[in-house]
Amino acid sequence: MLDSGTDRPPADVIDTLDAAGWHAEAASWKVLSGGRCNRLWTFRAKGKRLVCKLFVPGAATPMFRNDASAEALALHALKGTGLAPTLKIAFTCASGDALVYEFLESTGTPSVEAIARTLARLHAHPPPSGLRPHSGEPATILRHGDAMLSGLPDPRSRRLRSMRPRLARTSAPVPVFLHGDPVPANVIATAAGPCLIDWQCPALGDASDDLSIYLSPAMQHLYGIGPLDAAGVDSFLAAYGHAARVGRYQALAPAYHYRMAAFCLWKTQAGDRDYSAAADLEIACLEQLG
Repeated sequence: MLDSGTDRPPADVIDTLDAAGWHAEAASWKVLSGGRCNRLWTFRAKGKRLVCKLFVPGAATPMFRNDASAEALALHALKGTGLAPTLKIAFTCASGDALVYEFLESTGTPSVEAIARTLARLHAHPPPSGLRPHSGEPATILRHGDAMLSGLPDPRSRRLRSMRPRLARTSAPVPVFLHGDPVPANVIATAAGPCLIDWQCPALGDASDDLSIYLSPAMQHLYGIGPLDAAGVDSFLAAYGHAARVGRYQALAPAYHYRMAAFCLWKTQAGDRDYSAAADLEIACLEQLG
């Protein structure tokens, strides 16, 4: 998270925090840059540096939800684990849904191995009741991609449809606690180890789904320093340390790349031009897998 600007949240956000005893009116506020979906500020109150996150209506996409109540649920469930920020308050006001949680001081960039171990810890944590179910069935993943491609005028959509993988039906794995959006920018290195942020789309489902999002060349391009090479992927999967889940991810990788390529084309059509090159990376990866 990087500070930029001195803008304050809307008045009703500050009023709600003041009414809850957080002394927001008197605080010094700074905008946090880096988020693509929601509005973020940092401020100090009660001796803590805090983040205020205001959810923007309509920011959800076909791949990634934007649910404040789901984020609050996840943060409550992970309190004290070091896997998520410490939630202070969740509320709704005229400007929208909002959360306040403790700011994380970054100590650098976490290694891919450390991130893999962090996801393994999350996937071993008991999931709270109320998480949305998320299917990892190959046919469901492919249909999700099909739906995002439907009606897209981008000429790459026809090419992608011609590459649609043929995967056999699989038995359902034991569902786990998913972050839902573990891109590199959503993992902060702290003195206590890597911590996951931006929990607006947690789910209960197939662990390989989280692995696929972190390893996605598109997500590494958009939210990291570029796609991992083969050695980086191997190091991540070895550090994750669960052979059955790794094997399942590898078996389903063509379906995941197909879906992510479709999402990137959908985002490009929606006006986010950064996703055009990301789509090409996913398509190239799918071609390599044959």
